[in-house]
Amino acid sequence: MGILGWIVLGLLAGAIAKALLPGKQAGGWLATLILGVVGALLGGWLGSLLFDAPLEDFFSLQTWIVAIVGSIIVLLIWGAITGRRRA
Repeated sequence: MGILGWIVLGLLAGAIAKALLPGKQAGGWLATLILGVVGALLGGWLGSLLFDAPLEDFFSLQTWIVAIVGSIIVLLIWGAITGRRRA
């Protein structure tokens, strides 16, 4: 799967990650979707590096799980960074 596939997957994974995380996250939907793309790319990179996971198929459950987990991690980090600035 190419970078364009990861971008589309990241947009969807970011929306799913935002829905799964409790509470209100900093930033709007656009920021969440951009962070979702970053998280999907991060998750795909880590998944292939740590687990030697073949992530070429867009419709693979393994690909979606890695992208959503990566998006959740990036959203949590973003929330921790922006939460400190407000306090």
